[in-house]
Amino acid sequence: MNTLIAETASGFNFSTTENQQMVARMVKDFAEKHIRPNVMQWDEDQYFPVELFKKLGQLGLMGVLVPEEFGGSGFGYHEYVTVIVEIAKVCGSIGLSVAAHNSLCTGHILAFGNDEQKHRWLPKLATAEWIGAWGLTEANTGSDALGMNTTAVLDGDHYLINGSKNWITHGKSGNIAVVMVRTGQKGDSHGISAIVIEKGTPGFTHGKKENKLGMRASETTELIFDNCRVPKQNLLGIEGEGFKQAMKVLDGGRISIAALSLGIAKGAFEAAVKYAKERHQFGQPIANFQGISFKLADMATEIEAAELLIMQAADLKNRHLPVTKQSAMAKYYASEVAVKAANEAVQIFGGYGYTKDFPVEKYYRDAKLCTIGEGTSEIQKIVIAREVLK
Repeated sequence: MNTLIAETASGFNFSTTENQQMVARMVKDFAEKHIRPNVMQWDEDQYFPVELFKKLGQLGLMGVLVPEEFGGSGFGYHEYVTVIVEIAKVCGSIGLSVAAHNSLCTGHILAFGNDEQKHRWLPKLATAEWIGAWGLTEANTGSDALGMNTTAVLDGDHYLINGSKNWITHGKSGNIAVVMVRTGQKGDSHGISAIVIEKGTPGFTHGKKENKLGMRASETTELIFDNCRVPKQNLLGIEGEGFKQAMKVLDGGRISIAALSLGIAKGAFEAAVKYAKERHQFGQPIANFQGISFKLADMATEIEAAELLIMQAADLKNRHLPVTKQSAMAKYYASEVAVKAANEAVQIFGGYGYTKDFPVEKYYRDAKLCTIGEGTSEIQKIVIAREVLK
């Protein structure tokens, strides 16, 4: 297999393999055919296109990191980043849902499930027969995850679960959820456990669907548990290790959101470049004006810097090396770059950029979530500073 390799100053190999090139072409073709024609209608209607994810599952894109023995594609993080970027260039909402399914729900079971659990759930998730959700956040515990109120009390061979989770991607349409629950004292990092709950379990329902600024085709709802009885064998790993598991899952999840951010930034940038070449003022393309060309120069530079940070984190993840600092850096920087790139793209489009007839207003709305979801920019700074000061 041919590999194009560029070594950066930090010493890691930024490689583009035939696999990545093949995946990029496949996803780009799929997105142009099946996603782009529907983007604005799905956004306006807040429609979560379950049938689209079934098609993505047939292509192996809902189990990118899952080994082939469990029905997945068996790829690494570089290919996974490529998938998310190419989808997000066309629609951030679909990119977000693909990322949440792959890295959170599926990724948690892949990382911490036993052999029986993996064989039971991963084939359905990897093929998108089932859509996955993941629950950590609650109404009063956003960044303060240890303060969660959702409890799981052991009652014979079952856990009795009560409480709710907020801001859950696929909370309504998902068939299965990995949920963090309190099995010990509030505030104790060893008092949290991860339990898998299947749709249809008595006492497990969803709440209202959020009416969001952006990412409107990616479904977000509450999860509600009312004396929900779940078999003890649905516990992932050991009781009390759920918080530690969640933090490791989020290390990978931050690479996902960084890739999502990169895709949105690239989509906005490419639209801005095209428009700047086509739009004429004072008898010439606006790209000829320094005020516009310098904006494009800044966007291009920051996007490439974000991509290098993401590929560095992906490289470490593939080699099973510590990635907490690098994934936080990638997520923090790429998400802020996405917001800035989308903002500048709207500015380059001028008044047209403020209308829904052109694509950049959606990039503008979608990008902001990237600085909030899976840990705000402020939380990323705390994580980075903690790692730097160790």
